[in-house]
Amino acid sequence: MSNVNFQNIGMQVQTGAGANVLNGGKAATWYEALAKAWGQSLDGQAGQLESLAQQINGGDDKPSTLSMMTAESAKMQFMATSSSSSLNSVGSALETMARKG
Repeated sequence: MSNVNFQNIGMQVQTGAGANVLNGGKAATWYEALAKAWGQSLDGQAGQLESLAQQINGGDDKPSTLSMMTAESAKMQFMATSSSSSLNSVGSALETMARKG
């Protein structure tokens, strides 16, 4: 088994068949860890958007700030779509494996 370090969220996840990770003192599957990692990444991106929105609301409505808000919004949309797609794909694969097992 190998260790994967999700550096953006500071969480170690051990990969391999049937691997579990500790999640707040509770055992969690790697699928739950994947969902948590996506959630934390999306939370971080939402924080970026919130920060830019506060700057704009505070009067910093320069074109460069507005452009950054547009870019960060597009990034959020991409991440949300990627999160949904990857979780759905993995969930579907797990369901298929369960039926065959």
